[in-house]
Amino acid sequence: MRLEEVINNNYSKLNENDLYILKFICSNKSECTNVSINNLADKCNVSRTTILRFAQKLGFKGYSEFKVMLSWEEKKKENDQTDRDYVNKFYLDLEETKKNLNHKNMQEISKLIYDSDRVFVYGTGMTQKAIAKEMQRTFLVSRKYLYVIEGETELQTVLSDVTLKDVLIIITLNGNRDFFKTIASNLKINGIKYISMTKFSDNVVARNTPYNLYISTTVINAGKDQTHESTALFFLLVDILFREYLIYVENQSMIKAGNSDEEEVTDK
Repeated sequence: MRLEEVINNNYSKLNENDLYILKFICSNKSECTNVSINNLADKCNVSRTTILRFAQKLGFKGYSEFKVMLSWEEKKKENDQTDRDYVNKFYLDLEETKKNLNHKNMQEISKLIYDSDRVFVYGTGMTQKAIAKEMQRTFLVSRKYLYVIEGETELQTVLSDVTLKDVLIIITLNGNRDFFKTIASNLKINGIKYISMTKFSDNVVARNTPYNLYISTTVINAGKDQTHESTALFFLLVDILFREYLIYVENQSMIKAGNSDEEEVTDK
């Protein structure tokens, strides 16, 4: 699990001091890999105990374990910067995405979709909108009808009508625009559940829902000061989610069939 996901999953536990510590660390990752807990406390003007509690809130046993993850991520970043095998980078992103999905409760997300009256899908940008339409087409096979939202105005209109029996799926690469801060906050306040599909990053869309799915994507240098960040793994993510959903639907059918058999025996 990456540090960004750890932060997203535990963000609600962090107080003002914790957020200041987090901001300092994220701005000085390389430096912090070699900083002791006492030195970090001095740099952030907090106590040693505050740093320890900060690490524990993120799910680590202590500061040393937190620093190990930080060091590992920095080393991986260095390798990414020196490795120019762009094809291999894509396979590494694929493997990283797979590892993360193995730790996700896909059954819980499938249940959320299965139990919903309506499923709305919103994608930002041209590629994400294409992914939303592909998701709509894919789930059509299972007789689950998804409604694709075309733009921000339409999304705001839909949100004024969405109920606790509905679910929203948001597909966005970064998920940190001010627009999403408002959307995520309103959904959380009103108790509306939503599924986020973003890249590995500390972003407001993923942070405000327990149903967050990630892809790994490496920024590569495309020459002439141009960079490329692939969104291809979003299509893979949609396909895996659909297969998990089919498994859930089949299991529900078996449970219902078993209950019907028991009722027949009881009646006799």
